[in-house]
Amino acid sequence: MNQLLSAFTLFLSLLIEAIPFLLMGVLLSGALLIFVDERKLIEFLPKNPFLGALAGSLLGFMFPVCECGNVPVARRLISQGAPISVAVSFLLAAPTINPVVIWATWTAFRDQPEIAVLRVVLSLAIAIIVSMVFSSQKDLRAILQPNVALALPAPKVKAGAVPVGTFFLGEDVSQPLDLRGYAPINQQVSSKSLPDRLNMLLDNTLAEMRELGAILVMGSAIAAIIQVWVPRDIILGLGQGQVSSILAMMTLAAIVSICSTVDAFFALSFAATFTGGSLLAFLVFGPTIDLKAIGLILTIFQKKAVIYMFLLTAQLTFLSCLFINFQIN
Repeated sequence: MNQLLSAFTLFLSLLIEAIPFLLMGVLLSGALLIFVDERKLIEFLPKNPFLGALAGSLLGFMFPVCECGNVPVARRLISQGAPISVAVSFLLAAPTINPVVIWATWTAFRDQPEIAVLRVVLSLAIAIIVSMVFSSQKDLRAILQPNVALALPAPKVKAGAVPVGTFFLGEDVSQPLDLRGYAPINQQVSSKSLPDRLNMLLDNTLAEMRELGAILVMGSAIAAIIQVWVPRDIILGLGQGQVSSILAMMTLAAIVSICSTVDAFFALSFAATFTGGSLLAFLVFGPTIDLKAIGLILTIFQKKAVIYMFLLTAQLTFLSCLFINFQIN
């Protein structure tokens, strides 16, 4: 009975502290996605891969969305002609590098402010590296889903240039894709009246709160159960290992798939038993690649590109957090 009460108390404390940040994130993301036309931003986005990746990573301050809301925005950016470096860096960094998540992380780890700082730095670095790798793909249609590729113009080929059969992430698609049966993406709301937009905002907020609130409840329950019922020596054995702690938290992040708006409070429950590097691995890897995010990203990219993105992000996260673990100890 004491264990049950302890677990319930921990569950409620995580839930109560996280819900305001979840509601704030849902309201902000819904308002910006409905009232701001991101097409106007594309004219000002840099074409240089590095600068584009940096700009895309920082777009999270304008579109503070979690890993559920960043996919539709990234898909529209690609279909409207934004550089791939901008779209990929936004896809990976926006769930972490935005004011709501930074504030939530800072609040959760107020006694360890370096966690919040390193989370932003690592997320930014990984997003830039991965997006620059993807920018090496010359013909994006080879790695995009057909309904997204439909909106892209055919790549320009210089006169006399020799076609390349295979690019880094996909084959050259010099011939038109078979896109019969697919319709262009058209989800713009610029023609809607203000009352219609407010209704859409309310509907979006309720839908996201139902979906993300359920995930938050599940994640808080899992954290409470692990902390109370899993034997302490097992947690300490995994949590104090330089390598095992990182792998355990990356796996947990992928499985739990908790929203980046509140994942810092979930990770906080492991702060006493897990290494600093493993906590960062959870906070960096979870918002970019988890089971829920992979399914959403597959609506933009082909399977091969998603697998490559997953492996590259996992490798960069593991190595950087392992380095931090050795530096701390």
